[in-house]
Order: sequence, then structure tokens, then C-alpha cells
Amino acid sequence: MTTTPPDVIRCAYAELIVSDLKTSREFYVDILGLVVTYEDDEAVYLRAFEEYLHHSLIIRKGAEPALSVLAYRVRGEAELDVAEAYYRELGVEVRRVPAGTTRGIGEAVRVVDPLGFPIEFFYEAEHVERFTQRYDVHGPGALARLDHFNVNTPDVPAARKYYEGLGFRVSEDIVDDEGTVYAAWMFRKPTVHDVALTGGAGPRLHHIAFATHERHQILHICDHLGAVRKSDQIERGPGRHGVSNAFYLYVRDPDGHRIEIYTHDYYTGDPDNPVISWDVHDNQRRDWWGNPVVPSWYTEASRVLDLDGKLQPVEERTETKEMDVTIGADGFSYTRAAGAEQGFKLGEQV
Repeated sequence: MTTTPPDVIRCAYAELIVSDLKTSREFYVDILGLVVTYEDDEAVYLRAFEEYLHHSLIIRKGAEPALSVLAYRVRGEAELDVAEAYYRELGVEVRRVPAGTTRGIGEAVRVVDPLGFPIEFFYEAEHVERFTQRYDVHGPGALARLDHFNVNTPDVPAARKYYEGLGFRVSEDIVDDEGTVYAAWMFRKPTVHDVALTGGAGPRLHHIAFATHERHQILHICDHLGAVRKSDQIERGPGRHGVSNAFYLYVRDPDGHRIEIYTHDYYTGDPDNPVISWDVHDNQRRDWWGNPVVPSWYTEASRVLDLDGKLQPVEERTETKEMDVTIGADGFSYTRAAGAEQGFKLGEQV
């Protein structure tokens, strides 16, 4: 590449297609507690309590549940021209989107990235009330902000190279003794990740994640789901990840879209922030307490749309070596390498 990539600040919003808007609204608003910025018969625009941009999640009624777009905010309006030139040089589909095409969002550039995902870059956005100190409306499970996306892709090393070209850095990864990379956590904002690249059939969306401030807020969401007899929407957790060190919970919305509630990762903003590389055989990378992971977490994920709203074809993993040892989202079943005592290496650039 000879063209400079756009200056991405952070992950900013996602749009999910849902089959029943009323049922999905009940999940995201009544149970997860997201704030409604705007709604009509076709879509609900939502945000978490500390966010001041118009939305961080759109749920839109459609024929088949899928991911419609993942959006990143760039540092200024001029970065849209940079993004357009960058992706045209990459040779992927690029569209300039007029301001207001998405409610609350200014002019944008949309692409189908080299991994097959519908991606938007924008800067201008409508500002709305930030509810940071609106404790009168905070529920006990209050979500603070959008934290990251997690995507399934059949070729993690290629995906990592693409995101590094876009200016993202690696905080943690999963490797084996031969240097095979099974997953990578990559960031622009100074946290563990804005996007995680995990091995599996793709392009598919594994999950989007919202951050809370306290572990008890995650526990309250579990209690709430139990109280309304919807505990079957808890897929995995609560628990603590090895990768990221975060306390987590995975829930499924009425269409099966996976949402992670996430808290207590760490700062990565220094220029020499070390990469943590986990041995693929170390089961504690997934759950620090060693809890087993349900099969659906490995095998199920949301389909994604192209820029015309059509489902993208899914490519299976074809690399024989990886197929022999990997299962779904983060790349490995429960195993332990002989004699392994420590599952990660601090500061090793892989």
C-alpha cells in the first residue's frame, strides 16, 4: 500500500438486523438498560449511559437477522477522503454515504473490507445528553459504553495483517509453538481491543461488547434475566477471561445475536505496551477459573450483509493444520500441553 490509512479513533457503533423489533427492544432496553435516542416503526437507536454520540447500537427490522454494519469513528472529516482513497487502492467496494443516511451520523464512507465485513468510517455525529450522572435513571446493571467488536474470519494472520495496516496494534494473541496465530486482540483506543479477530467460518460477527464499571452490574443482569424467566438467554458466564483479564457475561438476544457485558480490562496506550501471547493449549486464556465453554460459543455467530443488504457467503477454514486443532471462535478445544505451567509470554512480539 502506498496510500495512508484513515486515522481511526475507536469502534463507534453497530447495526443489527432483527426479526421482531418489539421483542428486541424489550431485550436491549428493559433488560440491558440501554437508552433510547430515537425510535420508529423500522428501527431503534440506542446508546449506553456515558455516550454522547447519537447511538452506539441500531436494531433495525428486517427479513433475516444479520449484521448490517460495524462503524469506526475517525479523527476528523478530512479522514473520509483518506478512507475512500485507501480502500479504492485496496480494490474493495467503496461507497460515499451522504449525511443523514443513517440518523444522527454525518457523511460517511462505507466499504466491504478485505475480510468481507460491511464497515463504515465517519466523524460528524449528532450529540445527545450524556447520562453519566443521571443516577436517577441508571439501573443497577447500567452499561457505560460500547467497548469492542469480535469477528470470525477463516484466516486470522491475514486479518491481523490487514488491521495492522489500518493502524491497529495487538494487545494479546493466541499462538502455538510453531508460530501459528489463532486469534488477535487489536486496539486503537487505549484498552485491550476495539476488534478481536477469532478463527472460524466467516465473515461472521461473533459478538459486540458493552462495558460496565463494576462486576455487580453484570451479576444484576443475570439476576434480572432469571427473574423474568429468561435465563436461557445467558449463554456463557459470568466469569473472568485470561485474555484481557476482564470479567464477562455473554447473552443472546431474541434473534441469537451475541452480546458481551465486559468490565475491568487494562490500559494499553503507551507506545511500548507489551503484547501478551497465550499458548493455544492453555485453557485459562478463555476462562481464568477454568470453566468449560459451551459449544454454541464456538460454532454460532451472526451472518453479515453486503452494502446492498444481501447476505455475504461464508467461507470455511481450509488450512488443514488449523482444522485439525481448532473449534470455532477463539480457536481451540480444552487441552493442556505436556509440562505446561505458564500459558503466556509477556512482551513477546509474535
